Amino acid sequence: MEDKKTAVLYSSEEPSQKDLKRLADFLLEKYKEPISIGWKNSPGITGGFRLVVGGDVYDWNKQGRLRQLQDALLALHTERDDIIPLIKDTLENWTPRVMIDEIGTVTSVGDGIATVSGLEDTTYGEILLFSGGVRGMALDLRRDETACILFDAEEEVCEGSTVKRTGRVAGIPVGEGFIGRVVDPLGIPIDGLGEIIADDYRPVENDAPAVIDRQPVNVPLETGILAIDSMFPIGRGQRELIIGDRQTGKSTIITDTILNQKDKDVICIYVAIGQKTSTVARLVDTLTKHGAMDYTIVVNASAAEPAPLQYIAPYAGCAIGEYFMEKGRDVLIVYDDLTKHAVAYRSISLLLERAPGREAYPGDVFYLHSRLLERAARLSDEKGGGSLTALPVIETQEEDVSAYIPTNVISITDGQIFLSGGLFRLGQRPAINVGLSVSRVGGDAQTKAMKKAAGTLRLDLAQYREMETFSQFAGDMDEATKKLIRYGEGLMKILKQKQNSPRTLAEQVFMLVIATTDRFEHIDPEDIDERIIPLVDETMKQCQDIVLKIENEGTLDEADKQRITEAAIRAYG
Repeated sequence: MEDKKTAVLYSSEEPSQKDLKRLADFLLEKYKEPISIGWKNSPGITGGFRLVVGGDVYDWNKQGRLRQLQDALLALHTERDDIIPLIKDTLENWTPRVMIDEIGTVTSVGDGIATVSGLEDTTYGEILLFSGGVRGMALDLRRDETACILFDAEEEVCEGSTVKRTGRVAGIPVGEGFIGRVVDPLGIPIDGLGEIIADDYRPVENDAPAVIDRQPVNVPLETGILAIDSMFPIGRGQRELIIGDRQTGKSTIITDTILNQKDKDVICIYVAIGQKTSTVARLVDTLTKHGAMDYTIVVNASAAEPAPLQYIAPYAGCAIGEYFMEKGRDVLIVYDDLTKHAVAYRSISLLLERAPGREAYPGDVFYLHSRLLERAARLSDEKGGGSLTALPVIETQEEDVSAYIPTNVISITDGQIFLSGGLFRLGQRPAINVGLSVSRVGGDAQTKAMKKAAGTLRLDLAQYREMETFSQFAGDMDEATKKLIRYGEGLMKILKQKQNSPRTLAEQVFMLVIATTDRFEHIDPEDIDERIIPLVDETMKQCQDIVLKIENEGTLDEADKQRITEAAIRAYG
């Protein structure tokens, strides 16, 4: 309490001895020790005074009371038409109170980190306001000081600058107006399309839904990518990791998945962490050309942004997604990528002088991603039935999935889609490694039609990969082995897919039924690329009733498969 043994009173008129005695009694009751009061003439303070005691500021002037009244009126959240009586009642019953503001002082600043003294009651994650309007967030609460990260340029902050508590945790404005926009992690639009009118304000950190508030993941979220929808299905509310080296097609899978949500009433949120601004601009341009920005929100914390903004970016995107989920909507959120997010958090932690552990990451780096991904869920019907599906992206080095961050995220998610650089260089796009990829939700997130059409596809491909490896060291092969290898090569060709061309459920089902029938085994695998698409299109024209059945009911029976096969044979001639 050494810094609170004196107080300074600011007012435009010199106080009387009676006033000083009343203030001294108030301070004695508040701080349990006598405090001497000095007076300074301040002509700018009218209709009251300001009393500064150490880091505490008691505001009792005209401006302070007006600010209190403004806060009271802003607290009137109502959609009623008779708001005038509510305002009248507030004005009649409003009583001003002495406002206390806790003011701190910057002791050191650098590398986006500011250390502040004097803010004894600051809470973890609280937003602090520095002189010059710079915003920060308390991230390390110590005995005598608080370390916080800065969201704005630190040039405005220097040693000795004042810091004020806001009493609010870090949050982001949310609402329908964000759909179709590109914003930064603080919710500020960066696409040059004007201001966004927010419907609400949500904290970026939020508890994950309780087990009792969830329901099983059994509604498919179709990606439009045949290899994924047939073998590694994703359900609404699931967390499916996309992992692989750089330049192996991870972002392409993300783009196709977002494009495939058109007209499916799914809100898509793309969170770019540490990406080049030009890369994000190219993605937005692609989404705009295909009409996907009509249901997409992009949250961009580019590589040029400071580490604190990259750190809160995925949590901010998740908060926006939770707003729609709690309204009963289905949301798809992509974190591209969490490797850069972990690196940003490591940078912040080392600057905060936290003890480094494995690969210099702090000990709570697992909690960093687990508390984010656990927020993905499919809510129970009592909670509105909305869902938040998460597709985190992890970049590996030389396909090392046993590294620290990849193993962490693999253990948190419900499966992973592993992209192989070797397959990518051989021209297999998407370059999905069937052996290392898995969906722990599995067939529960598939329609009956897709489950029926896929059959033993994954097993067939696994046998093909094994035989292909064996055949490299063998001499003559028997006819059965040759047939199996030719069939596997044909399946791999079927799973090839051009960029930005997602396929409908009916197209995928017809393609699988045709590809797995033995009537087309004689087709050279090299010719499949040219022949399969026209063949599927012609077969679908002849079986429009089955197409409608698949799209509306999601079912397929043996009779339907037989009809599709016969129609394909006729179309092939």
